[in-house]
Amino acid sequence: MSGPTASPDALEAFCVTVLKRAGADVPSAEAAARAMLHASLHGVDSHGVRLLPHYNRAIRGGRVNGTPALRFRRTRLGAGMLNADHAHGALATYEAGRHAVALAEEAGIGAVGIAHTSHFGPAGAYALPIAEAGKIGIVVCNSDSFVRLHDGASRFHGTNPIAVAVPTNGPHPWLLDMATSAVPYNRVALYKTTGETLPDHTASRADGTDTRSAHETDMLAPLGGAVGFKGAGLGGMVEIFSALLTGMRIGPEILPMDGPDMATPRDLGAFVIAVDPDAFAGADILRAGMDRYLRALRDSPPREGARVMAPGDREWAEAGRRRVSGIPLDHETAAAFKDLAAAARIPAPFSDPTPKQTNLEETQE
Repeated sequence: MSGPTASPDALEAFCVTVLKRAGADVPSAEAAARAMLHASLHGVDSHGVRLLPHYNRAIRGGRVNGTPALRFRRTRLGAGMLNADHAHGALATYEAGRHAVALAEEAGIGAVGIAHTSHFGPAGAYALPIAEAGKIGIVVCNSDSFVRLHDGASRFHGTNPIAVAVPTNGPHPWLLDMATSAVPYNRVALYKTTGETLPDHTASRADGTDTRSAHETDMLAPLGGAVGFKGAGLGGMVEIFSALLTGMRIGPEILPMDGPDMATPRDLGAFVIAVDPDAFAGADILRAGMDRYLRALRDSPPREGARVMAPGDREWAEAGRRRVSGIPLDHETAAAFKDLAAAARIPAPFSDPTPKQTNLEETQE
């Protein structure tokens, strides 16, 4: 990705300021920025700060309630529902995770359904603090239709992500963060900007035929691509937990993320689970087992020229690099940030790296 870079702190402060100017209260702005920075710092650029212009429009338009009154209702021992009041999905999901951890400490497992929420970006951002609290975190969310069914030729499920985080004795949890589509929708949007081509069997045109062009993409394939029946099943599982257990809309009923209607809330659902290992074999046994498991996994012989990694390894390494060298921004995102900075009358979070134009005739002499 070519373009300017910015420090994580500068980007986070910029995101918070822009969202506050859009009408978000401090908790909403800080939660959204925290989630976006999680993605950008760990190299998941499709779900990172490039979403800021979209969130700015959604809050200004009224689709996302910038000043929500979240209401949690405990329904049973270990279970509850959070009415998000059309809040930004990050605020709602961090709050649901906090309640799930408290429920798990009492009941062993805490499960919280989230109703009336909105797009939340990187699912791993919400599973991670649950693991940091010593619990296993599981997070799912549905979204508008953009993924065809296996052998289907029309959109049905959303990208419907799944994230799982497990505590270890090491510096980082085991962290799985995946879409149930072959690639995330926001990667297609990113590749339109960067000009990269998609992998085989990951995207389709409007008639269901495969394409590798982000510009030709009308829908995504389910996880597994050419043999995507398992991915379609996982997408359905997320739909059941996120939408049906919470009473929210299924994918085909949700307004498209890109608009044009930025005034009507989309009524997404999400689901968060926290599992306390002390309710089972014990936290010390789980952590020791995870260490043993990860050691065996990383010591497993790789294919020639490859390296075996656990879920999260690539992301932790990238975060270490980006904390030092900065977070790269694609040119489209950088241009959008300049517009947001000008509208808010604040400096952009990076210096303009655009090189001075050179006269072509001079280079040919």
